[in-house]
Amino acid sequence: MLYRILKIVCNVVFRLFWRWRIVGADHFPKSGPVILVANHVSVWDPVIIAAAMPRNVRFMAKEELFQIPLLNSIITQLGSFPVKRGQADRGAIKQALEILAEGEVLGLFPEGTRSKTGELQKPHPGAALIALKSSAPVVPVACLGSNQPWKRMFHSGGFTVIIGPGQSYNKSAEHRLSTNSLEAVSNDMMLKISHLILDNISQVEHD
Repeated sequence: MLYRILKIVCNVVFRLFWRWRIVGADHFPKSGPVILVANHVSVWDPVIIAAAMPRNVRFMAKEELFQIPLLNSIITQLGSFPVKRGQADRGAIKQALEILAEGEVLGLFPEGTRSKTGELQKPHPGAALIALKSSAPVVPVACLGSNQPWKRMFHSGGFTVIIGPGQSYNKSAEHRLSTNSLEAVSNDMMLKISHLILDNISQVEHD
């Protein structure tokens, strides 16, 4: 219930004050497990992306956020769960796979942390590991304009969310759980996000 209420509120606010746009919504699967992978440049990203998606998204978020009393309660109710950064968090990986096994949408930021420059950073292997273990379709998403929210208020190109076609990385001779395969899948995810950004950034800047 809380998720639905906040999503409605965010949709209204973003459309009124940030003139946001959603591109490629038809690419998002209507049912079944989905791994959503996106770029990360702002604390606004999870909110903007969640509001733009046709289905509820359960984000993997850094453990530190769950140590803030009020915020902990809110993001837990919204379906987010913690991950320990800088180490292999088996508990978080297990929970992510359980979410997918239940046919839900898992939200991940492969870079692991926000980019201060706005440029894509080197991805961590966690998203690739989950993709290979689950074989769930991976949907790339690019969030543009969120790193300058106040500058873009009332601007026609305020926030733009671009959703790309999904792809499954099934475990095979080519994609085994090795360091090389994890790196290859991770890089491919980021390449797809990069293409979404490059194909749309000129339009956003023009507006």
